[in-house]
Amino acid sequence: MVTVCVMCWKTRKYVVRNWTIFPGRNRFCCDGRIIMAKDIYVFYFTLFLIIGTCALFLYFDCRFLAPNISYAIPVVTVIFTFFTVVNLFPACSDPGILPRATHAEVAMLERNHITQQNNSTGYRPPARTKEVTINGATVKLKYCFTCKLFRPPRTTHCSLCDNCVENFDHHCPWVGNCVGKRNYRYFYLFILSLSFLTCLILGCSLTHVVMETRKTSFLETIQSTPASICVIVVAFFSMWSVVGLSAFHTYLLLRGRTTNEDIKLGGGDCSNPYSRGSCCSDACNTLCGPFPPSLIQSRDIIQCVDSNIEDSRCVSEYSVSRLYINDTLTRSGAIGDTYNYVQGHYFEPTDISQTGDRHTEV
Repeated sequence: MVTVCVMCWKTRKYVVRNWTIFPGRNRFCCDGRIIMAKDIYVFYFTLFLIIGTCALFLYFDCRFLAPNISYAIPVVTVIFTFFTVVNLFPACSDPGILPRATHAEVAMLERNHITQQNNSTGYRPPARTKEVTINGATVKLKYCFTCKLFRPPRTTHCSLCDNCVENFDHHCPWVGNCVGKRNYRYFYLFILSLSFLTCLILGCSLTHVVMETRKTSFLETIQSTPASICVIVVAFFSMWSVVGLSAFHTYLLLRGRTTNEDIKLGGGDCSNPYSRGSCCSDACNTLCGPFPPSLIQSRDIIQCVDSNIEDSRCVSEYSVSRLYINDTLTRSGAIGDTYNYVQGHYFEPTDISQTGDRHTEV
């Protein structure tokens, strides 16, 4: 397996970006700006269904509704369609993926675990759970054997994308991505605007058909407006799922929960240690809070300094991975802050050899 390198015209060196060696099952588009799962064709179907239905409505129904009712109908439809599509693409960004632990960090964890087991020899798997206290509530942190780290609170490993995602809500096949900490607000705005758009199209198309039946019979109306009937069928069956999903996520938003937590904890009035005390505070924190940076740094450039690849356009994934590991261990910034937050232990990445076990409990 090879990773394509590109010549950088400023440094005259072959470079490769982090997303080309990403270990998960995601697909990257637009040079790492868009992250999607393997079910990318479902996303294309969703986009086609939205744009195709709106195009049929604007061409066939709005030509009748605009002069007979109001010219505001096509204008409002275009605005809602634009707002829906604009929020769909950011939902396909990084949902809050945690970078996997490096080989040095995994070895350090295993070495510390063996020391705790009375200096016994041989390999022993790390502890599966740890307990931390958040706002007076005890929360268990599970160890992820794929990412080789203890998952932070509200983090879950997605089996489809093969990544640990912060504030994991669910994996949405229609969006083609996980919904988590970084893209939940865009996902919510997407389904909310799509709900209004679906109700608008369904109501206006039904009005068009009813007004046509006053001139001719119902069968003749169906034969003369097949596009309107098609729009009504699509909007009718889509409305129940989209509006219901919007109502459910509005309920979760006001309670400060995720879909994953609601399924595990149930719909009872159990305490939520992550709540900010009121519905408005939880909603404002999710929709208007600070936008967290991407932790995987998918578009960061790794320099291939080997001069022997001057005449080649590829480098082995193993060699690039070694460069990536060294770069991660010595880099300060968002990735280092992530490890500090994930493990609850603060250290300088350059002094990692003197820190001890980075999974030390707080």
